[in-house]
Amino acid sequence: MSSSIPAVSIDAEPRRRRSTADSQEPPWDHEPRGHRRGSVCDRVCAGSLHPELMETVSPALSHQHSHATSKCLSGRRRYSSPSRCPHTSTEMWEDGTYKTTIQAENEVEAHKQVNNYRFGFRKWKSHVTERPFEDRSDIVKELYSELNFIKSHTGSLVTCGNIIYILLFGWWISLLYLLVSIWMFLTVVGVPYGKLCLKLSYYFLWPFGKSIQKSTSVTRRCCMKFPNCEAIPEVDEVKESTPLLESQPAAPPTKCTRGPQSSQLPRYWCRMSTYVWLFLGYPLMCVVHSLACLLSWMLVFTIPVAKMNIRTIGVILILPPEEVHITVPGKNPGCETKTVLCCYHAFNWYYYKYTVDGINVFAVNLLPLVIVTLVVGYVDKENHFVSSEVKFVCAMSSIMPLSYYIGMGIASISAQSNFAVGAVVNATFGSIIELTFYITALLQGHHAGSKCYEEIVKSALTGTLLGCILFIPGVCMIVGGCRHQEQRFNSRSAGVSSALLFISVGGVFTPTLFSKAYGNLVCDNCSNVTTNGSSTIVCKDCHYDLSENNYSLFHSHIEPLVYTVSILLPVAYLTGLIFTLKTHSHIYDIHISGCHVPGHHSAVVHWSRWRALVILIVATLLMSACADLTTEHLKPILAHSSVSQYFIGVTVLAMVPEIPEVINGIQFALQNNMSLSLEVGSCLAVQVCMLQIPLLILFNTFYDVGFVLLFSDLHLWSSIFSVILVNYIFMDGKSDYFQGTALVAVYLILLALYYFAPSPAGC
Repeated sequence: MSSSIPAVSIDAEPRRRRSTADSQEPPWDHEPRGHRRGSVCDRVCAGSLHPELMETVSPALSHQHSHATSKCLSGRRRYSSPSRCPHTSTEMWEDGTYKTTIQAENEVEAHKQVNNYRFGFRKWKSHVTERPFEDRSDIVKELYSELNFIKSHTGSLVTCGNIIYILLFGWWISLLYLLVSIWMFLTVVGVPYGKLCLKLSYYFLWPFGKSIQKSTSVTRRCCMKFPNCEAIPEVDEVKESTPLLESQPAAPPTKCTRGPQSSQLPRYWCRMSTYVWLFLGYPLMCVVHSLACLLSWMLVFTIPVAKMNIRTIGVILILPPEEVHITVPGKNPGCETKTVLCCYHAFNWYYYKYTVDGINVFAVNLLPLVIVTLVVGYVDKENHFVSSEVKFVCAMSSIMPLSYYIGMGIASISAQSNFAVGAVVNATFGSIIELTFYITALLQGHHAGSKCYEEIVKSALTGTLLGCILFIPGVCMIVGGCRHQEQRFNSRSAGVSSALLFISVGGVFTPTLFSKAYGNLVCDNCSNVTTNGSSTIVCKDCHYDLSENNYSLFHSHIEPLVYTVSILLPVAYLTGLIFTLKTHSHIYDIHISGCHVPGHHSAVVHWSRWRALVILIVATLLMSACADLTTEHLKPILAHSSVSQYFIGVTVLAMVPEIPEVINGIQFALQNNMSLSLEVGSCLAVQVCMLQIPLLILFNTFYDVGFVLLFSDLHLWSSIFSVILVNYIFMDGKSDYFQGTALVAVYLILLALYYFAPSPAGC
């Protein structure tokens, strides 16, 4: 099979002079375009019983590339000839067989993508290995720009983001520079730095399109001798490329040669003005720029402002003032100087893609919140400084970044290990977030002697089920349908997940149905009401006696049934693993392919296995502490809340830990990989019923916290109805935004049902 791409031109100019054109690539496209240097083409037919099948590429993909050809041979360790291949995913149907071919950059990424299709493995979208910078799209390259080169810019610089910069940062930074300038002029000795601050005050009020240039001593001498020159090599290249400069008289020697600038400006550290600036002006401006850097970094989309402030602190403010020049667009400085800072836009929507050591910038920014939450929660136990409500919100918010780190750790270990290790890690840490919260809540309720916490846990379990069955697939269908008119997915794999959902939900709610069939109807108050000569018995607060008080029913019948179900559910889960991963793995028919280029180096992973394991353990411990704070400060929320405790359980406590999963599902849908989007929710729902609930029963067996696997009617019928609806929608193997809207609408209707429902007994 052949594929091709257009020829790609290589820019030979230095990186600091290279222009970065705006790309028309959509914001969700993380994939490279053009030549990939340093990538491996391992065709891995994972989970396929037909290794003789060649890879399948859609006609649309073949139509895009028509100038060169490449060939990828089947087999695990058989490499292709040098070629250029895009990083895409295609799904096709041939003779009733569903096939998926995915391009992988290296073996580690290939293994990670295979794990995404494995049943019971956590789905992870982000890369676990470093991607070569030259392989990235123009948009992504722009995100990692150091703002130290001038590019050809088209369009107006007067944008909403740049105007917002003036309102948030520009005016007060410029004003403080003006005040420091006056302060430097008053010292008399610091007049050169006073002039520098005046120039920087003008620059930071509107820095867009302007550039800060650094001239060296060699450049200044050249400009004095040749004022019309257009390009002067940098200092390191002068002796090799400009022999004429060697004949010029050198600067007179000096005894003061200290400091990093001694080779360019020997007398810089011998001047009094330098020390006046370093003691009186520089510390103040460091504080100003650090504050601006922190604020702009936390806003994420204004990270260019953060880069601009960091570069100012580390480079510009420690340069000799006579070496700093500010140029405006269209003005020729006379001879070339080294660009230190040049910014065109203060705002960029695409910074949601920005990563630090493979970690998304949002997860990086939320990590300090975890530390603040733990310090405030365990130091201020009497709530003197921070209220319980604030602590609860902070603790719940801290769960989001920790769940991201746990997911990244699981994906990193699984991608670098064999199937057995990956399965153990996913089974051990895959549900650790929810189990940590459930167990701490049950312990809190046991110590407080309140049944309310048990009802909250049951509400959270049901809320997770509803969110995974309705909300996650619905949102993915809506977002994917807005880009693709109709999306198709593997109906056979979806059918397996649907069957497991039926088994799991039916098994979990079997004790509840049994208790309703054989339980005793108990009414708190009954009265005989006479109306028009006829008497009617009116009873209030009637319910089935589903508690331990009914010894003959609960201890003799329901409790053994609960233990039986808790054993059968994990067995069904294990059967599903064997069915999808071993005996019927051809259902998925996943092909991982890529391109091999000579000179490829081994993939560099962001987190090694040991580092990922350490992060997993630390994140789990922090998760336990945050879950403990959440349950500790949950009681005031429940006591003063005007809505039903059911609603709090099925929304906040159920869905906040699943936010990273929702994001992963949306990203898969945008890449037209609806199969993985649907598997995200289905796998989570199956794990809740077949792993998490049996583990809670096991925990309650060894440490009795009063957890009884009996749900209210609201939980029972909501879950059963949701599973039936999803199975109906998954039947045809197609999805669009209308079906997604229907799922989300049903989810919102059920939330309204919980919102107006009375609080459970004991709350």
